[in-house]
Amino acid sequence: MIYVYIAIIVVVVLVIYIISVRNSLVVARNKVKDQWSQIDVQLKRRFDMIPNLVETVKGYAKHEKDTLEDIIKARNSYLSAKVPDEQMKANGELTGAISKLFALAESYPDLKANENFLQFQSDLKETEDKISYARQFYNDSVLMYNNKCELFPSNIVASMFHFTKENFFEASDVEKENVNVKF
Repeated sequence: MIYVYIAIIVVVVLVIYIISVRNSLVVARNKVKDQWSQIDVQLKRRFDMIPNLVETVKGYAKHEKDTLEDIIKARNSYLSAKVPDEQMKANGELTGAISKLFALAESYPDLKANENFLQFQSDLKETEDKISYARQFYNDSVLMYNNKCELFPSNIVASMFHFTKENFFEASDVEKENVNVKF
């Protein structure tokens, strides 16, 4: 009879443990999603600035059509992206294109002095800072969540309930490239 009670206690403790671990995994996954939404808000803000940037630059840098087209293409890629990985890729493309544009702006003194362009640079820097902080918080959340999915014994519960690892928001190859400025 005592073995029955011990078995019942063990089963109850095990069920409580599984529920507790599953709940902590849900909380961690929801935090990752929330942190991604914070990045998404800032990325959307940045991508919404693009039409004004393109219009400002068009008048000054008529010969830089390819760079402007790259910016528009990256913006459209972001707007059509359905999953975070696609959005991250589009963000990397835009970052590279904007870096090239600012490097090219050095060749156009009138553009560099344009009030709208200067305001855009300021707004973009502010948004980039917010994106950087949001990425840091997102990656911290992903690390905590992934640890729960991979470390024993919570990894057993994670696999039972089909919790999978999330990807970190890493700099793309385009973002890592140096911008070559030719004078």
